[in-house]
Amino acid sequence: PQPSRAVQVLKDRANDQQRQGDYAAATVSLERALRIAPNDAELWHQLADVRLDQRRYDLVAQLAAKSNSLAAPQDLALQRANWSMIARARESLGDTAGAREAQRRADSF
Repeated sequence: PQPSRAVQVLKDRANDQQRQGDYAAATVSLERALRIAPNDAELWHQLADVRLDQRRYDLVAQLAAKSNSLAAPQDLALQRANWSMIARARESLGDTAGAREAQRRADSF
């Protein structure tokens, strides 16, 4: 299907842009993909990862939580990765207790 193809092209482009350190362009690509597939948990995770690279910790936790809310129950690896990302963001924001709780959640998968 065409929307899936477009989303994959945008994801691949965002991956390349992120690897090259062009986080603004990666964000734009992922946001375009999310307009096509707003319920794609992996896209939300990838956007959280770009925001982590940008040190936008305030957004990281929100985006990773959105990814978790959309993740399939059996997608434990994605949920674990999201919780680990939330833990890193909270730690960077000085929320040690929140970071410990998020890491505990990540370790539970």
